[in-house]
Amino acid sequence: MAAPRRDTRGIVDAAELFARVRFRRREPARPLRPYLEHYWLIDWDLTQPYASHVVPHPSVNIVFQRYGGQEPFAEVSGIGLELFTQKLEGRGRVCGIQFRPGGFRPFFPDRPVSQWTGRRVRLPDTGTRAADADVRAVLAPDAEDARVAALDAFLLSLGPGPDPQAELAMALVDRIRTDRTIRRVTGFARVEGMSVRLLQRLFAGYVGVGPKWVILRYRIHEALERAESDQDVDWAALAADLGYADQAHLVRDFTATVGVPPTAYAARGVR
Repeated sequence: MAAPRRDTRGIVDAAELFARVRFRRREPARPLRPYLEHYWLIDWDLTQPYASHVVPHPSVNIVFQRYGGQEPFAEVSGIGLELFTQKLEGRGRVCGIQFRPGGFRPFFPDRPVSQWTGRRVRLPDTGTRAADADVRAVLAPDAEDARVAALDAFLLSLGPGPDPQAELAMALVDRIRTDRTIRRVTGFARVEGMSVRLLQRLFAGYVGVGPKWVILRYRIHEALERAESDQDVDWAALAADLGYADQAHLVRDFTATVGVPPTAYAARGVR
């Protein structure tokens, strides 16, 4: 596994978020790296409330959270199908585990990942050994390395086992993420020597959403990142590059996901 990503894909108004919170990505322990994208750590101390927005990745997260005067807690956050909004105020801390698409199932093998999709479930209700001690161990230390070590210990205690189907699902999603020529599920399945039905079943069991959803979501992430960095995007050319039939289809998907058309988003000038 490579070092944690440096891109801002999925984060709406990334510059605004980074100006208000302290955001870091950290690498997990070596035995966990095949399954995880990274850990993500956020701390904030705000004088005014702020709402962060994220276009979710096709990834399950486990999130340890402490907001203001609330009791700290941890939850499994299944793949979000809609724009995710979180209000931040006062002082707080979040320590998250972002699994690679397909990498969550080996830790929770008893149910298909699609059963977590669109849901947020407190850890004591997941059947794990997670307890208040785990939450405190992750959230209490001010030292960042100590928080990372606690996340490592928590995941290693779950003892993920080898799962060839998980490895296949992770490899397939990586291909979708990095290969722009993958635009249709039927063609992708054919190239991989699978039926569409078998591919869809694999994604439901190990990723949590279908391959078509993953293809579309990575397109929107790329369009969002381009809008973040360039006010003069050639949207017609980008639509063609991403495999859309025309610019109108890209605009439709972007607007439905982010809430504003791409040209209006780019024109806001938030960098």
